[in-house]
Parts: sequence; structure tokens; C-alpha cells
Amino acid sequence: MFNPTREEVRRFFCDTWQKKTAGHILDSMETLAGDWMVEHPEYHPLLADPEGALAQDYSPERGETNPFLHLSMHLSISEQISINQPPGIKEVAEKLTQKTGSKHEAQHLIMECLGQLMWEAQREGGQLSPDKYLEALKKLV
Repeated sequence: MFNPTREEVRRFFCDTWQKKTAGHILDSMETLAGDWMVEHPEYHPLLADPEGALAQDYSPERGETNPFLHLSMHLSISEQISINQPPGIKEVAEKLTQKTGSKHEAQHLIMECLGQLMWEAQREGGQLSPDKYLEALKKLV
């Protein structure tokens, strides 16, 4: 299983942003990441500063959102939806998009749900349950 380091994740997003803004050809993952980065203009200055991005720490205790975690979750959720895993997530995402009027907002709702369930699984020392995840998502629609 692919398990990139913090630095590799940050370099991927910064390098992709540099390539996108320079008009270079992007592979499929970079294209998807670039599309989500466009949706988050508040991250553009950070993405344009790779060395600053590598040095920055984010503290949830201080209410800080980690932009790299946020973008990574967008990629993960996009992949889940594209392959419909867990089965039923694609339908839930479509309904949430209709309900909110925005694919982006729908993903943020899914992201909040996923983040909560991941935190609970970590706290309990267990695995994230796909069934519990889908059950929680269905409550959003």
C-alpha cells in the first residue's frame, strides 16, 4: 500500500500547483488534485511556496486546518466515489450534490463525516468500518 511521507504529500501538491499554473501537462492524479486546488484559492499562496509548505505545522487545538490533509481527503473521497467504495457512496454523493447544489459542498459534508469516523476508530484502536461510514453518510441525505 502506498504510504507517502508528510514531505512527499506536500511536495506532490506544491509541484502539481506549479505545473498547473505554468500550463504544463498533468497526469490524471495531478489533474484531479489541480481541480481541487483551484476550488481552494485560500491555499494558493502556500502551494506556491514549497519550502514554507514543508516547514508549516498545523494544530487542530488552535483551530487550524491542514490544507494538505484537506486536499488529500478530497482526492480520497473522489476516488471512493469514482469506484463506488464503499458500495453506495456514489449515490449518496450525488444526492448530497443535489441537496447542496455543489459537488464541493457535498464533499465537505462527506469529509466531515469521514474525519469524525476516522478519529473515533483511532481513539478506539480499531479500523474504520465501511458499513458504519456508509450508514453515517446516508444520514446526511
